[in-house]
Amino acid sequence: MVATTYAYSPDLVFPPGETLSEVLDDRGMTQTELARRTGLSTKHINQISRGQVGITPETALLLEKATGVHAATWNRLEVAHQEFRSRQDEAKTLAADVGWLDLIPYKELVARGLVAACKDPIDRVRELCRFFGVANFAAWEAFWHKPTAYRTSAAFTSEPGAVAAWLRLGEIRAGEVATKPFDKAALNSHLETFKALTRDPDPNSWWPKLTELCASVGVALVGEPEIKGARINGAARWLNSDKAIVQLSFRHKWSDIVWFTFFHEIAHLLIHSKKDAFINDDKTKHSGHEQEADAYASQLLIPRRREAELSQLVTNADVEAFAEDVGISPGIVVGRLQFEHRWTYNRGVELKQRFTLR
Repeated sequence: MVATTYAYSPDLVFPPGETLSEVLDDRGMTQTELARRTGLSTKHINQISRGQVGITPETALLLEKATGVHAATWNRLEVAHQEFRSRQDEAKTLAADVGWLDLIPYKELVARGLVAACKDPIDRVRELCRFFGVANFAAWEAFWHKPTAYRTSAAFTSEPGAVAAWLRLGEIRAGEVATKPFDKAALNSHLETFKALTRDPDPNSWWPKLTELCASVGVALVGEPEIKGARINGAARWLNSDKAIVQLSFRHKWSDIVWFTFFHEIAHLLIHSKKDAFINDDKTKHSGHEQEADAYASQLLIPRRREAELSQLVTNADVEAFAEDVGISPGIVVGRLQFEHRWTYNRGVELKQRFTLR
């Protein structure tokens, strides 16, 4: 949860020259006398008093000797004033970014405890900057709108702000997962074990095993419910050269979709470059990389040499026997038959499962 405490932010911070004028009055000292005592020009002292120039660390040491007020005090006053001015300038910049709020499901992020519930739009923009780890809207556009590998439903168009929020949340969760350096060969060696896990009907049993195996080969597996408007089943990308992330939303909850999405994202890590960027929504679902990942996942789950047997599957018993022989869940076979329109979508559903992401 995001803490709802806020740092003290004063409405006005006077320049240290105000304090200097008060000290001079208290000492009965003129600006001319202070100038002689410090070796600075009277003009310079006057500019400090008026807030026209700041107090440097060197000047602070001179003032310490001449006034008895410690240099650290002058430095703190200067820093506080400069920060105040910077925040004023920042507020003007962020005010121009308030339109960003229309692109992001802010209320949902608040409900999930990811950002604070702020009334001031500028404070909301600050919260978005903090959440996304960017300085402003322009940086967000440059960093988060670049193509990313993710699977979406071909029937919907995803909202970019919701997609970015979901991906950022996955990035945060992945950062909490300890992984070994990425090992492509080791990941390949686990594929058959991954397939075997599809036959386990209890997510509370297979999910911990799957995440542990993935972490052992440099992949942070993250399960994160979709953010409204994202319409994404999964995503795959690189956090750095040694750590990848596979993020699943369990959006449709059907076991065959969850598992196929997992293997699709794993395919991107195995057959595509770390420098590649992928996107799969209703506009890019036919892209070469996405088709390659789909084909890889399909053939991994049901080898090409066994595909001809799909036309011979007539009953649930046929499916169960075939699935056991191939080494995958019967629900995945049903999903394949439905996808290829060999079976209607209401046929064989009793062999499929519904997973709930907790």
